[in-house]
Order: sequence, then C-alpha cells, then structure tokens
Amino acid sequence: MERILLGVLYLSGWSIFSTCRLHQYHFVAQRMNWTEAQTYCRETYTDLVTIENTEDMNQLINTVPSAGYNSQVWIGLYRVVDWKWSDGYRGSGAEYRDWGSQDPDFRTNELCVTTGNFLPSWYDDHCTDTRYFVCYTGTQLDPQFVDVKKRKNWFDAQRYCRENFIDLATVRNDAENQEVENLVRSGDWAWIGLYRDPDIYSWSDGSAYSFTNWSGSVSGSLRSVKMMCGVQESNQWTFKSCGERFPFVCYSIPVPVKRWVVKLRMKVQDSSVDLNDPAVKANILKKFQDRLKEQGVSGVTLKWREQPDGKVFHKEGKEEKKKKRKKTEL
Repeated sequence: MERILLGVLYLSGWSIFSTCRLHQYHFVAQRMNWTEAQTYCRETYTDLVTIENTEDMNQLINTVPSAGYNSQVWIGLYRVVDWKWSDGYRGSGAEYRDWGSQDPDFRTNELCVTTGNFLPSWYDDHCTDTRYFVCYTGTQLDPQFVDVKKRKNWFDAQRYCRENFIDLATVRNDAENQEVENLVRSGDWAWIGLYRDPDIYSWSDGSAYSFTNWSGSVSGSLRSVKMMCGVQESNQWTFKSCGERFPFVCYSIPVPVKRWVVKLRMKVQDSSVDLNDPAVKANILKKFQDRLKEQGVSGVTLKWREQPDGKVFHKEGKEEKKKKRKKTEL
C-alpha cells in the first residue's frame, strides 16, 4: 500500500469556492431588559437576533423550544416613540402630558392629539379626522390661545394656524391645559399641536426592516415611553416596554467555510492495488493530512468526492492519455 505514494502525483486542475452558513442563533435564558440583552449579545456574540425572511423566522422558532423555553423572548427589533410639538418647542414643559385612560396606545395610525373639556383630556387620534382646533398667537413663552370653530384634519388645521396665527397650541403645564380645555365646546374634541411621526421600525444591528410577523393582538399604552422593543411571543412579534425583563436570542456570524476542490491523477506501481478500496482511500487521506501538518497547515478536513457511480478513482482510457500527452507536448 505504501508503494501507492511512491508513484507520481499530478494536479490536473483545482478550484476554490467559499460558503457561508446561516447566522447561528443562541438562546440566553437569563432575564434582562432589552438594553442589557443588546449589550450582552454584542459583547458575547454579534447582536440581538435579526429576522429578515421566513427562513430566519423558522430558525428562531426552532431555537427557542430546543433550549427548553417557549415563552416571550427579546429580539433585535425596536421602534422609537417621539411625540413632538408642531412649533418645534423643546424647552421647559415640553414633556407635559394629560393623557386619557390607556392613551396613547399601540395603534400605529393614531399619530395626532386631541383635547376635550374634561380631565384627563388628551387622546391620540387619526390625523385625517376633521375636528375643531386650538391655535396660539403671541410667543411660545407667553401664548394666547385661540379657538377656531372650523372642522379640519390635523394637517389642514396646522396650515391654518401657521397662516393666521403662530401655530397649533403647545401646552406646557396645568394652567395652559385648563385654558385650552375651557375653549373646547362641551362634549367635543379639538386638535392641539402634539403629534408623532409614523413609526420607524429598526433592527439593533442596523439591518433594513422589511420582513414582518406581527401579532394581531397588539395592545397597551405608550404613555411616558420613548422606545418600544420587540418580543417574540407564540411565534409572532409584539412590542413591550424595553424595561421589562425577558430571556433573549442573540446571533453570531460563523467564519466562512473555504473549500478546495482538487482533481488528482495518480500513478501506482502495483497494478493490483484498488484505489477505490476504503482502506486505501483512508490511507491516502492520512498521508496528505500528515504532509499538511508537516507544512504547518492545521484545521483542514480532507474527504473524497464520489462520482455518480459511487467511485472516487477511474482509470484513464487511451484517448484521454493521448489528449494529455499532446497537451503536455504543446
């Protein structure tokens, strides 16, 4: 058998290609808030898990139960909740709110705020609804509120206030809130200047948001919340306060696998040796592996690629030998 390797080895051709596996998912059973989970994933792996397609979703679903846990887990999705005043005011009192019960809520199409003449008085609503509205004149720090008895949607009301006064009303404290409420007719609603932009969903690792898997039962309040964070729950997504504590799933990016495909032409001195014998093939691979180690190459796995007939080696026919001889002469 040793005489096989005393023959001449020809490399008749080779090619290189790399393959990358899917992200590897890692379930972490320790309960953390979303920010803590994000930090842990970034320090230990790559980041909180990102879901970009159905294949990723199935991998996540299979990862959590396999770790012995099938309840709520943090994923890398989040949304920023940024309520702003129409006139851009961000000074003292800009964070003042008088939200009604359970408002503002998760419904993503309620982006503008109305007020009534009772306490608490503010509710998020569809910006396209038509209502009376309250503008202000004077200055931001010394406003004079004006009740406009014209029904308009929030955008048209904003335009009207800017063209005829200063802007829609900015309300910074209880006294100003009471003054605005007194202008609203009993049982009615009026627009004020508070609004937020349509939700922007983002992944922790900066990946583009496109694939969705939202639960149809999303509910709750966005009161005093600046950001909401994504949870995988019953194989669907929902948002929770980022301060809650759940297990979570991280992902890591495996090192690309580099594969070399090498074609061999071997000449043996003993014609009785069967190169397709499993023991012979194993011996040849071992010799190659030992040679690589001698040259300082490690971490390499060698294996044979079988042909459709199940064999690795085939004897060259006369025509193939002639072609190779001519090619060598050229």
